[in-house]
Amino acid sequence: MIAPVNFTRSGYTTMESATAQGKSGFLQGLGSELVFTQDASGQYRSFYWKDAELHGLTNEQVVGLPLRETFRPSALDVYCEQIQRILERGTPERCIQLFCYQDKSFPLELVISPVLQADGKTSTVLVMGRLLPDSAVQTVIDSLVPLSLDPNQKLLTQIARKIRRSLDLDLIRQETVKSLGRALQVNRCIVCSYKPNKRKVRVEAEYCQDGFGSMLGKEMTLESEPYLKEALLSPDPVVVKQVETNQFQEFSVLTVSTTYQDQPNGLICLHQCDRHRTWSEAEVELVRELAEQVGTAIAQGTLYKELEIASERAEEASRLKSEFLANTTHELRTPLNGIICSLKLIIDGMVDSPEEQNEFLEDAHRSALHLLEIINDILDIAKIEAGKMELEFSPVRLDDLFQAAEKFTHNQAQQKNLSLSFELPPTHDPVILYGNYQRLLQVLLNLVGNAVKFTHEGGVTVSGEIIKKKITFRDQQLPGFVKVRVADTGIGVSLDKQELLFQTFSQVDGSRTRQYGGTGLGLTISQKLVEQMGGTVHFYSMGEGLGSTVTFTVPLYQEPVMISSHSIDSIETVFSTD
Repeated sequence: MIAPVNFTRSGYTTMESATAQGKSGFLQGLGSELVFTQDASGQYRSFYWKDAELHGLTNEQVVGLPLRETFRPSALDVYCEQIQRILERGTPERCIQLFCYQDKSFPLELVISPVLQADGKTSTVLVMGRLLPDSAVQTVIDSLVPLSLDPNQKLLTQIARKIRRSLDLDLIRQETVKSLGRALQVNRCIVCSYKPNKRKVRVEAEYCQDGFGSMLGKEMTLESEPYLKEALLSPDPVVVKQVETNQFQEFSVLTVSTTYQDQPNGLICLHQCDRHRTWSEAEVELVRELAEQVGTAIAQGTLYKELEIASERAEEASRLKSEFLANTTHELRTPLNGIICSLKLIIDGMVDSPEEQNEFLEDAHRSALHLLEIINDILDIAKIEAGKMELEFSPVRLDDLFQAAEKFTHNQAQQKNLSLSFELPPTHDPVILYGNYQRLLQVLLNLVGNAVKFTHEGGVTVSGEIIKKKITFRDQQLPGFVKVRVADTGIGVSLDKQELLFQTFSQVDGSRTRQYGGTGLGLTISQKLVEQMGGTVHFYSMGEGLGSTVTFTVPLYQEPVMISSHSIDSIETVFSTD
């Protein structure tokens, strides 16, 4: 029998003390069939096997020799990585290994534990095990790699299985940080979302130990955190052993991008905040492999979420179209009934005088014009939605637009006893716009008509403002914009419903549409037309009963000569209706 090696030869601490007291049989006294100690490289520091003589092993053939030249595991590199991992983590592992010596193979079941020294460091492992039956040799050979890599491979498999079961983005991210953070015993693990060409990432999920600040929901710029940008550009994990800025309490960081089809869609970051940490090759490889799994899961979850949103929008669009058609059918039927009734009375000879007949004909004519207006709105929105609305551009005078709008809306405002004023910008020469006259007039009539329709007291003010800002539109350099503002003292719109105003087929209140008439498409059509002419439309209201203001911009064809400020007081409103 081979006597156990004296620990004083290797300079160890905990077991060294026992050996120093003359306990030469310490290893044998542990009661295991096979016991030995090894350093970080795998070299034997002491060795005991009760059946060593049967296999031709002696002390000199094992202790102090390079591991490759003596009693060794067949998967040597994997075994050495396992020793390194155990020393770094400080936690024991159980495995099955196939050891070799000369022409013999030994299937062994082993428990490998780190040996804690007096200074708290670990540089040695204690290995205890037993010899398995010869019949287990082939089984061990077949399963050697996965068993040797068991801790990390098993963890990777478990996390991958969990995230693949779900298409919920939040669940995928949270399961990733929780499992990875606990397994690698880091102080913080986060997953960040990333969109191509964006300069910021957002922390979407977090595992964080007590006592360390939370980063959940925070946004980080790639410029201020260079290692994040580096990870997005690199297929390999980025290791930062010592963080210089220490913005989030981290000392050491391991970061890797999650990818799908070679495109990054997120980041996984591991933070060690209580000490500086050296990340092992096994840990880096684990995070790299997991990032590939998570990247695919995020892509699938994102696609599923987009499909859900698209489905909801389709259902909402279908509902809005149904409601729109119901209201539009009512609007079409009303003027059509007016036309039919007026003409029927005339045909049946139910009129008493030529004057009454003329009144019926005028009613029929007004109803026909109203019906034409509704049909035109429907045709316009159909053309716009189909992308077939083509506009011809030319110089347009703002005062011509205001005069035409005043002419068409004057009677409507007068019948409701409302004031209606049009105010041109203070310029010496005419304000010239660049757009389509007919469509600009349509927009202005829509906005002024709506303002008069929904106002019962007070009035409507239409004004223009010059905004000097060089722009390029339709390959032309233009000097700026004209902002046209239509303000009223009408019924207003509640803050929570204003976002519905510009949605096609949506109406703030269907009952209101029926009460006031119209298709509810005027504002949507106006927005689409203005956008085609290079401008924008905005709506403002402080709430119900507080009036409304709609503005739209149009490119300025040429810069007018402005009137100096001391002369502005003498300028009167150009057009006014009281």
